[in-house]
Amino acid sequence: MVTLNTQSLTVPVGIIRLLEFVLTLITFSLVASVGHINSSFWAWCMFTWCFCCFVTLLIIILELTSLNTKVPISWDDFTTAFAMLSTLMLLAASVIYPKFFACSTCATQIAATVISCVCFILYAAEVGLTRAKPGEISGFLSTVPGLLKVLEVFVACIIFISLDSRLYSQKAGMQWCVAVYSICFIVSLLIILLTIGRLLARCPFPFDKCLTGFNVLAVLMYITAVVIWPIYSFEGNPRSKFCFSNQIYCIWDSLVVVSCMTCINLIVYIVDTVYSVRLVFFVSPA
Repeated sequence: MVTLNTQSLTVPVGIIRLLEFVLTLITFSLVASVGHINSSFWAWCMFTWCFCCFVTLLIIILELTSLNTKVPISWDDFTTAFAMLSTLMLLAASVIYPKFFACSTCATQIAATVISCVCFILYAAEVGLTRAKPGEISGFLSTVPGLLKVLEVFVACIIFISLDSRLYSQKAGMQWCVAVYSICFIVSLLIILLTIGRLLARCPFPFDKCLTGFNVLAVLMYITAVVIWPIYSFEGNPRSKFCFSNQIYCIWDSLVVVSCMTCINLIVYIVDTVYSVRLVFFVSPA
């Protein structure tokens, strides 16, 4: 039986979600009105606004009708992970779109960029409101290690959309790096899905210790990628003069993006490992 929960729309998080839905819909509509552009960057931005808009609407409807209490998932983990992912996606879209598709006289594109930045701030505020505070009992994804897992997955996604098979198909070292990105991405995503699906309790091994072991292994693997990827990417490969033109896509620039994102993910995994080791070995259960 459906029960209306109007209070879900009047609390601070509910008001923020309403604004998120309206503003992402406006951004999507503004960019769509300009016309379609055959670019993976344009597709990423449009997907970001569309994805955030409709998932936010779904969350609003489920909470308004109280159906969120009947779905067989950890609702708090799901909404927190979605807010964190949306924050990161909108940050990327708010940087990519004006970089490639806006100009000083493009009023529609400028308006879309400004509204997208406001959406990023709103989702960041939602993360701040829903994140677990010290001493609170909450789901894993509402804690700092859980949010770091979402960040690790997002950074890996940026790496994947920047990869081109022409970059690594002939070099074993670069293929190893792609394997590192893929393995760590799959395991981190699996942890998130198991958490949302409330399946961690069914795992036949201690989750916290296995998580710590995976984080340590991920750090070691990413250290090799941080060293190997730039060596194979830039040794004897200077930036082409064509990359200095106003082209949307430059393979050399993609190599730089992958290198930077690899370093960022290494830092995130190191922080995640420190948190995991501290929780497992230095924080005694109450």
